[in-house]
Amino acid sequence: MKKNRLILLVVLILAVVAILLFITRKDITFRSSLSDFAVADTAAVTKIFMADKNNNTVTLTRQPNGQWMVNDTWPASKFNMDMLLQTMLNLAVKEPVSQAAHNNIVRELAVNSVKVEIYQRVYRIDLFSIIRWFPHEKLTKVYYVGGATQSNRGSYMLMENSPTPFVIYLPGFRGFVSPRYTPMVNAWRDYTIFRKEFPEIARVQVEIPIRENESFVITDNRNRSVSLYTFPEMEPIGGFDTLAALNFLTGFRNLNFEGILNEMNPAEKDSILASTPFIIITLTDTAGVSRTLRAFFKKGYGEEDINGNPIRYDRDRFYASINEGKDFVLVQYFSFDRVLRPRSFFFRDQPVK
Repeated sequence: MKKNRLILLVVLILAVVAILLFITRKDITFRSSLSDFAVADTAAVTKIFMADKNNNTVTLTRQPNGQWMVNDTWPASKFNMDMLLQTMLNLAVKEPVSQAAHNNIVRELAVNSVKVEIYQRVYRIDLFSIIRWFPHEKLTKVYYVGGATQSNRGSYMLMENSPTPFVIYLPGFRGFVSPRYTPMVNAWRDYTIFRKEFPEIARVQVEIPIRENESFVITDNRNRSVSLYTFPEMEPIGGFDTLAALNFLTGFRNLNFEGILNEMNPAEKDSILASTPFIIITLTDTAGVSRTLRAFFKKGYGEEDINGNPIRYDRDRFYASINEGKDFVLVQYFSFDRVLRPRSFFFRDQPVK
């Protein structure tokens, strides 16, 4: 009987200890979660949603091939996505907001912050990260990102359902992270127009409507040689400078636009698009996918040349229609000069016929 009582007493003591440990652990976990802004496994992040108080929203989604998409419509900038994920990984808590500033910071976050939702791939059964079964997407973190501290060395952040905002910073970074959490769609888009290495290019067609005899097509013959043709007749042309042609094709390695002008005054934009483009470039890759740029002159700013004559067009930038006319963008000549070539560029001394 005494032995049974002793066993029962031990069981009761262990039960009480287990309950106390559970409650303590739960309390610690709860308190820790209020400041747990960092994402330990950014490779598992599948989607990021951000929204501000002005109804600006953006959804960044990772595709099966690893490419990120903006609102399931445009490719995302790899540089910007890498920086955001690196930021999420390294966020650190400096301190909770002081009691004196607490109410002001909470009010500021309520009216001027960006809500961030982070979704990750998790497993319903995960044993020591070795046995992982039943993967699914789960909302793992929701927090609000506010403005910078007075020192500009941290940002105010608040975990959803938490009463306590914190000052968050990036170790080794002299600044604040708030600008990295922007819900503006254009901030996340990839600004690439053409990004093809020479072996990826099958054909480049260049149309010059105002000088049709300068239009041409260059094809890669896949045998370390290229061919030049008239356009639209597609008659072969001999005697051209093959080195110049190769340099032209390598110019499509990384060509970007400077800014998106889709919100330009509709009347002004329609007027530009209705004018004759000064050049139309269509690149077709080896997979058969084509991209076209239609370039339009941009009006100058009243400058004059050395002879005092007015300069009609901007010498630094031009407009372009890309993505099948869905985007109207601003482009720098500095970036595109290598591919804005007429047919005569490929001939040393011979005039174009």
